[in-house]
Amino acid sequence: MSGPTVNSFFIGSSSGVTFSIILSPIDEETGKLHLAKCGESKRAGDWNLTVTPGMDTSKVTISLTRNLQLCLPNATDCCTTPLCVVETLQVLACRDSVMLAHLLIQAEIYANSSFTGNVSENATIIPNQVFQPLGSCPCDLTAGACDVRCCCDLECSPDLKQLFNESCFTGVFGGDVNPPFDQLCSSQSMEYTPDWFPFLCVQSSLNNTPFLGYFYHGSISTPKVPSFKIPLQTSPGKLFTGYRQGDPIITEENEYFTIPQQSLAGQCVGNAPVAYLQNFHVKCLTDLSSYKEGLPHDVRINSGTGDFIQQNVIYRTITDTGKFITESESLHTAKVPCQNVPFAENYTFIWKDKNIEQINVTVFHGSLCDGEILTQRFTVTFLNLESTNSEELFGNPGYQVGKPVRAANMNASDTFGSLNIWQTAGRGLCTSATSTPVLFGLDSLSGCILEVGINEDCRFLRANVIEKLNSLIQATHVGRRDNSSYSDLNDWVEIIRLDPFNSDANVSTGNLKGICPDIPANLNIRIIFADVGAVQGIPRQEILAVQISYSTVMWQFQCGLTCENSVSFLPITAAVQFIKVPAQPPVPMTRFQINYTEFDCNRNDVCWPQLFYPLTRFYTGEPYSQCLAKGLSLAFLVLLAAIMSNPWFSKVWNSYSL
Repeated sequence: MSGPTVNSFFIGSSSGVTFSIILSPIDEETGKLHLAKCGESKRAGDWNLTVTPGMDTSKVTISLTRNLQLCLPNATDCCTTPLCVVETLQVLACRDSVMLAHLLIQAEIYANSSFTGNVSENATIIPNQVFQPLGSCPCDLTAGACDVRCCCDLECSPDLKQLFNESCFTGVFGGDVNPPFDQLCSSQSMEYTPDWFPFLCVQSSLNNTPFLGYFYHGSISTPKVPSFKIPLQTSPGKLFTGYRQGDPIITEENEYFTIPQQSLAGQCVGNAPVAYLQNFHVKCLTDLSSYKEGLPHDVRINSGTGDFIQQNVIYRTITDTGKFITESESLHTAKVPCQNVPFAENYTFIWKDKNIEQINVTVFHGSLCDGEILTQRFTVTFLNLESTNSEELFGNPGYQVGKPVRAANMNASDTFGSLNIWQTAGRGLCTSATSTPVLFGLDSLSGCILEVGINEDCRFLRANVIEKLNSLIQATHVGRRDNSSYSDLNDWVEIIRLDPFNSDANVSTGNLKGICPDIPANLNIRIIFADVGAVQGIPRQEILAVQISYSTVMWQFQCGLTCENSVSFLPITAAVQFIKVPAQPPVPMTRFQINYTEFDCNRNDVCWPQLFYPLTRFYTGEPYSQCLAKGLSLAFLVLLAAIMSNPWFSKVWNSYSL
């Protein structure tokens, strides 16, 4: 180790295990370490041992307590040499005086190089770049050496300059820090010089060039905050102001509280922050080789007031793993033992106003072996402290992007409905495919594969496909808002269904073997929504209409050398499209706008209706007071010109002049 702290992990149950640390000197004669014995010492010299127990893993931390600063004159408790610590440590894990694990640490730690003494007041004087160039030779990048092709480098001897004299850097980088500018009278850089150039050119020395200060007023780059860290209010007496809907939840370590979530690409992101008052339920596929531990459950959460609350964790064991584990199709040769991993984690956040009052976590563990694919489930639910049931909704009543679309079946006694799409796994067959809810605002396309034989009846095939597609939509209505009440029919929008055909009489039965036309293999779900307001600056979005239609295809049996006793595949899909429309219908065009298109500013380069646009409040290029003053001055000049051009003005002028 080369730092003051090092971490290690003890794999297995830590029940009855004692950890100890021993400072082991090396025998000068043999050069070997002394054999350590089991003990219970948690401190050795300047070293401390800390153990954080877990369920199947214990974290072992070894830290150095001494000062690592270099010694100043007449100073103690410091490092006398740059190589401050050279020691050998042994960490033992024992149970009933029997050594279970042994860790050998060789520590070589250097003193901190930061200077803590008095700083000299002699500072380098940097010239003001507004009045003279900051660097007369920008290509001089190496101190004490000649830079190739830098002819202004004073450290280059004449012999060296002869090697690259014909290839010197040009321009400002090559030392021409005061180049002639186009406005200079003696400058001939302009290809086409206008006739009036001699009357308006500038007579100036190159020392007073406009390039001085060209980079003086540059933009300042603000430091970027590290990933998944935000600055908290640490001023004394100033508390954390609480969470708003959509804000990331912060931990005690000033980091984001993360739970695996699904990205827009469909993959699971392990370090995705949890947003305040946003529920989600995700499923992530993993296996034993790619499994990674998530955020530990002993992390404390910022409640929103500056206090920190502990998670209330309940561990349970999964006995029926059939809903979570599927066998992998690829053969695994590695001999990897089974491991106890979380199968599902349910987080319940109890909130009130802008604060989190309590966090309840239920973790379901199970055994995952090599060659198995695990479908992990992560659920986050926010419940109001004053609510009496889990249907109490919060904050913004409208839909938020990523939340499931609410559905209801008003024709059944149980009005709860579902609007789903497929979530396939393995070979992608429809027989093994599961479903996942349609998420608001996220266009998606999913599907599965249906096995069809060569002797398949076309009518039966159509009925089978329609049954598979209709199983995704177990609803007659969709909620306008996220808090739609099942008892109020006005809170729901009826689903408009466009059947693929009216009756079986209009559908071709298909007389050819292995060919079936008009198969409704594609389900199209179109959801129209609009912004109807805002709550705390967050748009309030409502669903206005839902339409379901089918697209037909012609299925044809595909076979290789022989078609006997074989099956073909028919892919069926479900597509979801969200269409945003204005909350209010646009104002219809007038007859004048339809007939006289030359006055339409959107169709022509010249816009006469906006002739006085700079004088209106919509113009933001200059302050309104300046625009008004310029407009009044222009109006005065126009009025004066009109008066002076009138014949009676000349008569009045002549009469007064006489």
